Amino acid sequence: MSDATLHDAKRDPDDFAVSVADSIESFIVAVAEVSRGDEPDSAVPFLLLEISQLLLTGGRLGAHEDFLPDERYEPDVGPEPDVDELRERFARLLDPVDVYSEVFDPYVPRTAPVACRISDDLADIITDLRHGMAHYRDGRVSEALWWWQFSYLSNWGPTASAALRALQSLVAHVRLDQPLDELGGLDTDSVATEERLAEEAGRVMEAEIAGPLGLRGPETTARA
Repeated sequence: MSDATLHDAKRDPDDFAVSVADSIESFIVAVAEVSRGDEPDSAVPFLLLEISQLLLTGGRLGAHEDFLPDERYEPDVGPEPDVDELRERFARLLDPVDVYSEVFDPYVPRTAPVACRISDDLADIITDLRHGMAHYRDGRVSEALWWWQFSYLSNWGPTASAALRALQSLVAHVRLDQPLDELGGLDTDSVATEERLAEEAGRVMEAEIAGPLGLRGPETTARA
């Protein structure tokens, strides 16, 4: 998508808001392309790269001083676009490794892991980013930056971080020739204890996931 469709062409392309908006729009477009499943062999590595780049933008938002919107109340941006189709596409594309376990807050002692889905994570991230983009496209730049910063800290940042760790772990298991625990049988609507995770997790060997997800075993012997 051209810069002209995202922001005023007179703006400095190095402007913080322009840079953030371009990065977010790029992520939205790229993830939509991956969800179509035209290149399933590269889905996981591509998502790993895209989420990593998005989190760099999120880090910039998180490190920045607090943004303040111009208006006391958030302007209505209309109905949120439906993301169910995107969610379902990724659920099919990432089966059987869509489900993973995650601890929501690493600073809460003895927090039990819960079952999450990468497909749900991607849909939630896209929803947050599109909401801010609606403000940006309508010229409410301060509102967009406030929303992206707030939702990065409260929702899409933690969600993207969890999904990134799951994808990185998946790549590492395959590339290092290590069996992967399957969490597809977990109930993602309830909290799972460590004992339940151990009982319900199966074994998925490299041969079952490497080909469909675009991952290959190591070509050289692992270093000691």
